[in-house]
Amino acid sequence: MANRNRWLLPDGVEELLPPKAWSAEMIRRRLLDLYRSWGYELVMPPMIEYLESLLTGTGNDLDLQTFKVTDQISGRMMGVRADITPQAARIDSHCLRRKGTTRLCYSDSILHTRPENQQKGRSPIQIGCELFGNDSIESDIEIIRLMIETMYLSNAPFIHVDLSHVGIVKGVLAASGVTGELRRSLLDALTRKSVPDVEMITQSSDLASDIADQLRLLPLLIGDEAVLEKAAGVFGHSDPSILAALAQLDVMGKAICQLYPSISVSFDLCELRGYHYHTGLVFTGYGDASGSVLAKGGRYNSIGEEFGRARPATGFSVDLKSLVKFSGQSSFSGRIYAPQTDDEALNREVARLRKEHIVVQGFDGDSGTPQDMGCDRQLVNIDGKWQVKPVSEQ
Repeated sequence: MANRNRWLLPDGVEELLPPKAWSAEMIRRRLLDLYRSWGYELVMPPMIEYLESLLTGTGNDLDLQTFKVTDQISGRMMGVRADITPQAARIDSHCLRRKGTTRLCYSDSILHTRPENQQKGRSPIQIGCELFGNDSIESDIEIIRLMIETMYLSNAPFIHVDLSHVGIVKGVLAASGVTGELRRSLLDALTRKSVPDVEMITQSSDLASDIADQLRLLPLLIGDEAVLEKAAGVFGHSDPSILAALAQLDVMGKAICQLYPSISVSFDLCELRGYHYHTGLVFTGYGDASGSVLAKGGRYNSIGEEFGRARPATGFSVDLKSLVKFSGQSSFSGRIYAPQTDDEALNREVARLRKEHIVVQGFDGDSGTPQDMGCDRQLVNIDGKWQVKPVSEQ
């Protein structure tokens, strides 16, 4: 690499510089205070763990997103975390081992081998909450409320929540009896919401007509609460698990609308994000009209069993970096400049002011001006007393 390129960062790996870095930190502090007020305890898992622990119960998607290295001490494979959720589940199962409900929160860097989409980088700062030990709809409502409060606290201008339930697609596929390559092809077509491909697969396979009709309709069941009424007619005589999933979506949608009348809610009965990982409700939060995902979460009851201790679980997370654009940048100006002297009175005044203001003390030989340091005021000695005056006043 040429000398002039040594400072370049890898594609998709970005850093936060002033003033955005302070904006992100202020949001992080407010969010952790919010989670603490709801009873969530902070955990700080390590950046790297043995690979089998990081990937337990997460499916193939996280495996592809995880950087892998060989431990020089043990010779075992290790992974740089691509998601903190499995680490939180490990902590709940093996470190805390509580019998009742456990609420955990976190905020730390993760790393992806590839960006999730064109708008995302490969080095998010993941912040979120996980709730273990309770399988009720009330626990899902609590997590979704925290996701919404997170977006509110970040000053997102437009909040929209999309709800889904993996039990619907799983129920239809189970009733169809399809396996192997046909099942994989159907899942791929449903994930892409490709109506022509689903149509082609169902026509070329020996499926019952009612199952084929349900599969063809799934990619089209997207919209407001009317979608649930239509789905109830489509799946009215289906497996009870599908009807239970529709009932949960109805309860959740009504709860959100009652608690947050100003936000919009939609339903996507063919949303398959984390299909092999999630076990129930899946939810996505949008913070503006661009359509880019701001927050996401869902229920994942199976991961605790993979760790040797079956525990229901639900949670959400958001990339802290994506919240900065809504918060407004912390201003570099508004500081107070203090000269460098041995005056004890000045030192006392600087200490007093720093309890409420940012005070920057200059050094002998500084080439920059107070304005270059972001100062619009300065401490000036007037008649033996140090006073704050605009920088323009000499």
